[in-house]
Amino acid sequence: MTNQTSKAIEKECEQKKTTSAWDRVKLARHPKRPTSRLFIKQLFTDFIELHGDRAFGDDKSIISGIGLLDDVPVTVIAQEKGINTEDKIKHNFGMPHPEGYRKALRLMKQAEKFNRPIITFIDTPGAYPGLGAEERGQAEAIARNLMEMANLKVPIITVVVSEGGSGGALAIGVSDRVLMLENAVYSILSPEGFATILWRDAKLAPKASELMKLTAHDLLEMGVVEAIIPEHNEGLHQDPEATLKDLKSILYREVITLANVETDVLLDNRYNKYRTIGVFGKEEI
Repeated sequence: MTNQTSKAIEKECEQKKTTSAWDRVKLARHPKRPTSRLFIKQLFTDFIELHGDRAFGDDKSIISGIGLLDDVPVTVIAQEKGINTEDKIKHNFGMPHPEGYRKALRLMKQAEKFNRPIITFIDTPGAYPGLGAEERGQAEAIARNLMEMANLKVPIITVVVSEGGSGGALAIGVSDRVLMLENAVYSILSPEGFATILWRDAKLAPKASELMKLTAHDLLEMGVVEAIIPEHNEGLHQDPEATLKDLKSILYREVITLANVETDVLLDNRYNKYRTIGVFGKEEI
């Protein structure tokens, strides 16, 4: 993304910075907030969904396939929460099983083989912690995705749609560019979980959310994300069309920009990006 584009987005979001972190969490979880399926429908044409991890089954909490971003073929991987009770149960409330992450990795390796950019959409409270998921290697599946994504020889762009929780989000989020919707949140765990661990009281989640630095503005300042996508009319659920139009334009520019970067440089930049996040910056090494 150009500096001019980034500055324009920051300026548009500037006056909304006073919204509390807890209010952002509530907006990210708004029952009418669009899910990844709308993003796929609006941003890509000729989308073909591909199923299964070729080992156990098909995890509906991750939608993956190929499509066109204008005239550019891309691989799309998206976490899907569902839009009503029945749909949420079908998609396991956006909490992937290990076969979901293995399906995602299968599609990523396919994208690398055919030199297609990868676009991922994060929207999960975290990976599913059930007994069956653990028996089938949940931790190994997440760890393998982190390792493989760090070395994929094609551009990877991630969009944090609503909630991004822990390794369940990061397992499809090791990217060259991370874009974040203005009212999305991205953190190590939920504010309720944080409050329970720290103060043994989930009701202190609003206080915890302020400490966690989980908002788009916090993460942009810390260098975890590269850009904020503004939400119009008080939230994505109010006016998704305008936000998706902005997002499509930015995604196209990023895909074209990254496609012109030599593979060795792309991988070096990705490595250096994650090495310099947090307190252990270059100046401290």
